This record gives sequence, structure tokens and C-alpha cells, in this order.
Amino acid sequence: MSEESKNPAAVELGKRGGQKTAERGPEYYAQIQALRETRAGGRPRNPPKATHKGLLKIGGLELPCFVLEDGTRVISGRGMTAAIGMKGRGQGVARITGLLHKKGSVNNDLALAIETPLVFDGGAPMPTQGYEAHILVQLCEAILDARDAGLLRTPEEQRYGDACYVMTRALAKVGIIALVDEATGYQEVRDRLALQAILEKFLRKELAAWAKRFPDEFYQHIFRLRGWQWKGMTVNRPQAVANYTKDLVYERLAPGILNELESRNPKGERGRRKAKHHQWLTEDVGHPALAQHLYALIGLMRVCKNWDQFYHFVQRAFPKRGETLLLDLRVQEFQG
Repeated sequence: MSEESKNPAAVELGKRGGQKTAERGPEYYAQIQALRETRAGGRPRNPPKATHKGLLKIGGLELPCFVLEDGTRVISGRGMTAAIGMKGRGQGVARITGLLHKKGSVNNDLALAIETPLVFDGGAPMPTQGYEAHILVQLCEAILDARDAGLLRTPEEQRYGDACYVMTRALAKVGIIALVDEATGYQEVRDRLALQAILEKFLRKELAAWAKRFPDEFYQHIFRLRGWQWKGMTVNRPQAVANYTKDLVYERLAPGILNELESRNPKGERGRRKAKHHQWLTEDVGHPALAQHLYALIGLMRVCKNWDQFYHFVQRAFPKRGETLLLDLRVQEFQG
């Protein structure tokens, strides 16, 4: 039995796709040729390696996905076609391009991305082919546009449209990048990279000269709220004040800041630090963030009568990373 008699709809779509491809002209073929020139036998000489891999579980499917060494998130070719209700990557490419051309107004970038998949080392004996994760979203949108225009007429084409609708609904709940990161375990690396970016913005590489950063009023309110006698800044403050400063300020300023500061500015043999923590903060990000946070704390201090009340407000307004936000569960009677 010929291929055409087995699946005439797919063959017809493939023919239409070929006709549309020919209409694109020499510029399109130049793009294809430029891509092929970087490959040997249709494959990159040194394909990028996948550092993480897993199964993306969504819409009742399990789609193989990867994160490459440059951070690119990828869904395998078979995973891409399975996501929109097709089987087999090879035939799927022809069917997909046929559907895209059937829209009438072709998205050349999307068509080119589908026809020239990424080739990478996924850990198998042969290189793996796949697509950047965001291509799945664009592809579903393109097929749904074709369905809305009444261009999906056969039962098979309508099944593709239904699958894209289900997939789009599922992807709307959670970002595709986050899903791939979770499935591959890359979120741990991502979190470390994000934390490092925060630290680089907030903290200096070298210690700066000392300058006054904490207003006296901050400490005056600590003493007032704790019920202690204030004797001025010239008198040594209790050790508890240093702990309050770490808790109220540095642990809530930005994620990971306190741990990094204590690593860069450790205590000596006598239990004293060589510098103040704030001397490590950057001028453009760290110090403005510190000033904003301090004056927000002082604002809360001014309206509070005791330490417990103040600390409760701080926990609600500036919760520490990883701690549960305190909610006010008091029920108030509605006054209509």
C-alpha cells in the first residue's frame, strides 16, 4: 500500500507545504544553506551538550526535555510532535509545516525553526534533535489561529487543533520555562545563578571606607520598644541590638545577603568584625536598598507601642525568604 493511500491528508498537506516553501524564494533557501554549512553530514561537528534532562509532564503527556550547557531549554522533536497530537518527528515536521502554510500568512521564523531543529548531545549514542521550549507555545498558537480561521477541516487536523487547545490551557497555568527547569532539575542551578546575580548587584568586590548609614532614630526606637533606657550613641549597645540588626535589616534586605556578608566579613578571635557589614554594599544598588528598608522600618517603629506589635508588623511586611507570610485572620463584621 502506498504512503499516499495510507494517509492522503498528510500527503496533501506535505505537497501544499512544498509549494509554499518554493514561493519563499532564494532568501529562504540562503538561510537554510547557511545553517547547513555549519554542519557535517547534516549534524554539528561539536553539538552542545545537555547538562540536565527529564520528562515534562503536562496535559497527560510525558515530553522529553533538556537544558543545554548554554542554558537553552529544549523539548525533543518527538516530544514536540506528541504535544500537538502527532506521532513521529520525521513525518511530523512535514505535517507541521503544511499546517503553518495552510494559514495563508506564513510565519517564516516559526517555519524555519520547525524545519531546522537544534541538534545536541542528549546523552544518547547519536545526537538528539529538538526545539527551544518557547517554539511549542508559538506552534500551538499558530495551529489554533488556523483552526479559528476554519482551515483545519479533516478529522486529523481537527485533532491537532484540539491537542493544541489542551496544551495551551495547560501551559497557561505554569510558564513553560519553569516546567522544563523543574522536570530536569535545573531549577537548583537557576536559583544559584539568580542568587549570585543578586549578590553581585548588592555587594562590592572590595571593602569601602566607613560612612554613617544607620540613622540614630533606628536605635532609639529599638530601645523604646524594648523598654530600655536610651543613653545616646556614645554608650555601647547590648549584643541583642546587633542580633536585631541582622534579623530586621540584613536577613530581609535581599536573599542570601546576610550569609554572604558574614562570609566576607567574619568575626576575629575576639569576636569582633574588621568592618561594618554595610561597608560591603554597592553604592548604586546596595546602599539605596538599605536606606529604603531602614526608613520603612522606622516608619513602622513610630506607630508601634511595644516590641511585639512592631515585630508582628515586620513579619507581615518584610517576611524572610522561605518563611510563611503572616495573615490577619480576624473576622470583621460587615457594616452595610
